[in-house]
Amino acid sequence: MVKKTKNIINSINKAKEGDETSYTFLLNMFWKDVYRFILNKTNNENEAEDLTIRTFAKAFDKIATFNEIYEFKTWLFSIANNLLIDQLRKRKTETVSINKGDFEAYKIEDEEPSPADKLIIEQNLAQLLAFIKQLKPHYQEIINLRFFQEMSYKEMSKELDEPMSNIKVKLLRAKKLLAEIINASKS
Repeated sequence: MVKKTKNIINSINKAKEGDETSYTFLLNMFWKDVYRFILNKTNNENEAEDLTIRTFAKAFDKIATFNEIYEFKTWLFSIANNLLIDQLRKRKTETVSINKGDFEAYKIEDEEPSPADKLIIEQNLAQLLAFIKQLKPHYQEIINLRFFQEMSYKEMSKELDEPMSNIKVKLLRAKKLLAEIINASKS
């Protein structure tokens, strides 16, 4: 148990320095525990998987704030629990009541983009590709596989020879880094 704890602390310290293999080790070490924790609270496999991914993404983004006097698994559970609470609050605020008799007919628009829209889309795509090229190559690859080649997580896992959980966390991380690049360009 002492050796296991030292390996975890060592991996956390390496992850704080940005070591990808340490992220993978921590993900593999705690994925099942976090997933089970959330699944017990949600009773929904898809929701549990999504929240587990978000938990690890948030934990890895905030790993520099982790204090070693606490158990890493407990820290992950508290992040997962907070995300779950946020999601429940969000659901409550999205509830809408409809009064009988107040129904309106909505005009259905043509969803085909106009020539002007197509030009804007092409320009935005070129700009997006320029932003993607600023990412590290492994993040470029994962975004390319998911959004341009439209591969499923399972296909990506097979293509990259990595566990599906790693693929999902890397994709979340890549999207977050891409969003930061895009937001920085607006400043």
